[in-house]
Amino acid sequence: MITTVSAKLINVAAVALAGAAILFGAGGGTAHAGRLVARVSISQQRMQVLVDGRPAFEWKVSTGRKGHGTPTGSYKPTRLEETWYSRKYDNAPMPHSVFFHGGYAVHATTYIKRLGQPASHGCVRLHPAAAADFYQLVETFGPANTSIVITE
Repeated sequence: MITTVSAKLINVAAVALAGAAILFGAGGGTAHAGRLVARVSISQQRMQVLVDGRPAFEWKVSTGRKGHGTPTGSYKPTRLEETWYSRKYDNAPMPHSVFFHGGYAVHATTYIKRLGQPASHGCVRLHPAAAADFYQLVETFGPANTSIVITE
């Protein structure tokens, strides 16, 4: 358990530092923006996060259940909300929300037993720790340098 937590902290720190170095042009080179891509596979119920084209994380997700599809396509985050409650679904908590298409967001869920299978009203749900990590990565790289790609 401690090894897993330590490895996760090292991964998050390394990715965040790499992102900051890229954003601020460390190494004396010309500053350029790094790229963060989240690839969500509805059929596999997984999200892979790539930093400058290199895999950094992969997590189980829950996407829209029958009758509540998750939109496919390529999106940019439109806003970030550390604490948010659904106005449409009985004030359901949506911590660490990264909105990408209207009311659709990547966010944390307390229904972690449902991860890996469709369970949401269309949002992409993550384990709370993964959602916090993803939220921080989007903050670090910036919405303009982040893409959320959702495929069947």
